[in-house]
Parts: sequence; C-alpha cells; structure tokens
Amino acid sequence: MNYILFDGPSRNNLLPLTYTRPVAEIRVGVLTIREKWETFLHSTITSITEDYLSDKFPMVEFDENIFINASFLPNPELVKLISNLKPNESINSGDNLIAFYSNQSQEEIDLDSFTKIDFTTSLMQITCLTDIFKINSLAIKADYDLITNNRVSSKISSTNNLIHPENIFIEDGVSMEFVTLNATDGPIYIAKDCEIMEGSLIRGPFALCENSILKLGSKIYGGTTIGPYCKIGGEVTNSVVFGYSNKGHDGYLGNSLIGEWCNLGADTNTSNLKNNYADVKIWNYEEDKFLTTGEQFCGLIMGDHSKSAINTMFNTGTIVGVCSNIFGSGFPRNFIPSFSWGGNKGFAEYNIDKVFEVNSKVMKRKKCIFSEKDKAILTHLKTITSAYRSNF
Repeated sequence: MNYILFDGPSRNNLLPLTYTRPVAEIRVGVLTIREKWETFLHSTITSITEDYLSDKFPMVEFDENIFINASFLPNPELVKLISNLKPNESINSGDNLIAFYSNQSQEEIDLDSFTKIDFTTSLMQITCLTDIFKINSLAIKADYDLITNNRVSSKISSTNNLIHPENIFIEDGVSMEFVTLNATDGPIYIAKDCEIMEGSLIRGPFALCENSILKLGSKIYGGTTIGPYCKIGGEVTNSVVFGYSNKGHDGYLGNSLIGEWCNLGADTNTSNLKNNYADVKIWNYEEDKFLTTGEQFCGLIMGDHSKSAINTMFNTGTIVGVCSNIFGSGFPRNFIPSFSWGGNKGFAEYNIDKVFEVNSKVMKRKKCIFSEKDKAILTHLKTITSAYRSNF
C-alpha cells in the first residue's frame, strides 16, 4: 500500500516552522512525524504539501492510496486500523479527519460519501506550536520504546554516572566520559556518532540525535530533543532543536522550538515565563494577530536559517521567522518577520543575496549543499512574507 501524509488544517498554526517543511517533517520526540509513520508501517512515505515545497518534498501517488493527517502521531491501535482500511473508508476522531483510503484522483475524492470509522482512543496530535514541546516528553518515551525494542544498548564507559541505566540507550560510535545521565523521570536516547563532553548533566526524557555534540558542562533538563548534527551548550529545558543548528555556548533555552540551520550566539537567553505569571501570547499567522497559548511557559520559536548574535535576549513567547538575523542590546520585538535584519533599535529587510551567501557557507561547513530547490523556496517565502516587513 502507498501511504501519503497530508498537512491538514493545522499547517498555518505551525508557521514559521512549516514555511520550509511539510507538517510531516516536524521533529517531536526522537523522530520526525514521517519517520514515526514509516517505522510503524514499514514503508517509505511521502507528503502532500504546499506547491512551493513540492519540488523538495515530492509526493508519490499510486492508483490506490491511504492518506494520513500528519498532525496525528501513530500508535499501534491506530496503525492497525489504518492498515485494515478499505477503499472509500475514513477514520475520524470527532470532527477531525485522521486517514482515508481512496482509489480516485485527488480532484474526484468526496469524503462525505466515505464510510466513517470513529476512533475514540486518545491520540497525540500537534495542532499548534506549543503542542510540540508540551507532548515532547511523551513522544520521546514512545519513540524510545519503538527504537530500542528487542535491542541492547552499546556499552557505556564506567566513568559515567548512570541513574536508572535500564532506561538509557546509546548507539554505536558515541563518545561520552564523566557525564551524569539521570533517567529517573524518563528514558535517555543517544544516537550514533554523538559526543557528550565531560561534566554534562542530563535528565530524561531526553534524545540526542545522530552526530550531535553537547559541549562541556551542558545542563539538559527533561522533555528536550536535540536533532541531528547540532552543537549545544549551556542550559536547555523542554525544548526541541530540529537539526543542523547550534547553541554552542552558555545561555538559557527553555520551552522553545528551534528550526534547522539556526545559530544562537554566545549567552543568548530566552525568557519562558512572564513576571506576572500570566499566560503567554504569541503571534499567530493564521489569525494575523497575537493569541494566547493558554500556557504559562513558552520561550523562543525560531524558523529555519535564522541567527542571533552574542548576548541576544528574547522575551517570553518570541516568534522569529525564517532567514532573520537578530543582534544588539535590549529585547527585540516579540514577533520578528522572516528576512529581518536588526534588533531592539529597529529592523531592515535582509537582502536575499546575502541570505543565500550566508546559507551556502553555513551548510557547506556541515558538508551539505544549499540547493536550487532551497533557493526557490526562500525566494517564494520572501515574496509571501513581504507584508510583515512593510513598516521597516
């Protein structure tokens, strides 16, 4: 069977992270949503997403396809139900469409005519940005069980201090000495070829994805995922760093989401709690205004290819778009549009040729290519986000 993940109605509520990826490519827990579904279904899965992303993330469609709402995370019960779907059947959770089986072209699909199957069991779902770090601890635990099932961890050096070692799993090629790993509150997963430098203190649930580095004396609290090819230092709690991004020095990152190819300069700090303990409001692209998250804790949410300079301070609930460069003293505004250059004293538009120049250099350092597809995506984004920079 051919499976296709679709963005669903949550996509715009997940901007700016979904400016540059389908919903299925969001990392929560250890794996991306697509990787979770592929592991459960033992199949390569593609996405149907925005047209401007389709060259980089092409969809493969057969005569018969099962479409799955990418905002839902899989579990065994749901996967079994999806695997047994018949043509013109759909699975729904209340008013939310989870999946459907179609042997028609997309233009001919009439979901109202489908036989509906109600799924009443609780599911993990991502409908807004704060959901990602809110469910990350649970998602790490679920992925840990999935990845490590019937496997044995690589040997861990005796110099390390392990608390509940039965909940700790490391892959081959990990370099780690004189580190404290506390898996009392949840599992700790260290992927292949990672390095954790001495003096680091880690509490689970925690996931460090392949080829990532924790710098000397890092302090990592539970509910945190560091994606592949990242370099992280300082203090981090309940945050997700998608991949290929760096926070190499001291500074606090809490209840935050950092996209790919970002860099937080030395002593960059995020506030994740208001002084009056009120619920945090963040910019919502769908409604084009600030909306309450209903959460007391929310830090920085940064889109791909954005950077902060040394000693940057981000206020509670700051949203930074893609390809922005923030610097200077004081707190910048708490909604920074894509392709912005500046800080507390004001912003200018970030020239796209300079963006391309920087991106090429940054990606080359990690042996990746800033492709023509990447350039096309960012060129399109520069156009569709121009209204946000009209007052510069």
